[in-house]
Formats: sequence, structure tokens, C-alpha cells
Amino acid sequence: MEQKVRLNKFLSQCGAASRRQADELIAAGQVAVNGKKVTELGTAILPSRSTVRVGGKHINPPKAHQYWVFNKPRGYLCSRGDPFGRPTIYDAVPFYLKNLKYAGRLDLDSEGLMIMTDDGELIEQLTHPKNQIKRTYVVWVQGLVQKSELDKLKQGVKYEGEKYAPAPAKVLRYDQRSQNTFLEISIREGKKREIKMMIRAVGRQVLELKRITFGPVRLEYLPLGQARRMTDEELAQLKRGRKE
Repeated sequence: MEQKVRLNKFLSQCGAASRRQADELIAAGQVAVNGKKVTELGTAILPSRSTVRVGGKHINPPKAHQYWVFNKPRGYLCSRGDPFGRPTIYDAVPFYLKNLKYAGRLDLDSEGLMIMTDDGELIEQLTHPKNQIKRTYVVWVQGLVQKSELDKLKQGVKYEGEKYAPAPAKVLRYDQRSQNTFLEISIREGKKREIKMMIRAVGRQVLELKRITFGPVRLEYLPLGQARRMTDEELAQLKRGRKE
């Protein structure tokens, strides 16, 4: 017997909106089921017997979702478009990823692991601050970072009035030729330009930044600008809410 599904979950599964966005659309009277406007949050439907429209547009029932790992190059903006004409991530991804959304931004000058999917529910799970999903980065930092500076990062820092949570940080290696440092740093908050602000808080500058893990998903040896399907194990761990 077919089970009822909450309308906001159905819209999220279809990739039409996140659950929060779906609730906003429902409350605003933008969603209709079988020709009748729905405004009550928590409404449940039988997908096979329901014709759903958002803003007059028919929403197709969800197909099997796609889950990919992409190694973003530097020089691409995480956006669908840019008013200044800068290249976006959709100029860099393979053609078969162009209709997918990404979870977790990387700055224009950063590179590394991005999860791309049409599963709106998973994107919300991965990016909602309350879930504290761990992300690990390799960071090339100006100068030779001292233990006292690492200790500050591990204790949490404050920069320009913003507090940043404690972040495990360790030296991977010192580059004696350039007199710079390669660090590994893990964060869970996902604030805008978080690592760059944290490094500034200890008096240093980030020269390069690369994300190497997102929860249980690892970049490993995926070439820059290339993509691979997420493994069943990675997906299962993400959906179970594994944070490490």
C-alpha cells in the first residue's frame, strides 16, 4: 500500500525546493494539489494520485537521484550565474552534472571536493548548521606557523567581531624554500570564508585552500576538474547522518 508523504518532503525529493523553502511556498499559497491551493504546513499526499504544481508549474514525481563527487578547480564561482561574467562551477563541470545542485560552497580561489546531486533533502542535511558536518581542508599558509598559533585555532578564535569555533589543525609540512606552511584544518560550522578569517585571526594569510573531505566522502586521487559517482557506502553513511 502506498504511503502518504509530507508535501514539503515530496517537493524536496523532486528537487523543486528544500524542505524549508517548500514550507515557505506552501504558506505563501504557491502550491496546489489536484487543482486546490494548499496552505497548511504538514499536509501529506499520495504521490501516485496527486498532481502538484508550484507557481502554476507542474512538478514531476521524483526519479532516481544522482550523487556525484566533483573536484572543483580554482577560478570558478559557486553560482548558477554571475552578473560580472565570471566563470561559474557550471562552466567547469562535465555536461552530465550541469542540472545538479552543489552542497557547500567553495570560494572563487579555492579548489577541491564538492558534492553534486539533485537530492534536495540531502543538500539540506549536509549544509544545515545544526548538523555540524565535518569538512577537512589542506591550507597553504603564509609564513612558518608556530605551535602557539595552532593552539589558538584549536581553542577557537575571534576576528572582526565574529567568533569561530575550535578547529583541529596540524602542520603537514613546512616548505623551507618558500618559508610557508601546509596545514590540515577541520571545521564544522561552514561560515562564509571561515578558514581564511580564522587564519587572519592568528596573523597569517591563506595562499591556497583545498577541501579534501566532506563528512565521510574523500577526494583522494580524483583529478582536478573531474567527477566520479559517489559510492554506495559513502551515500549510506551520509544518509545515516555520519558527520566524520
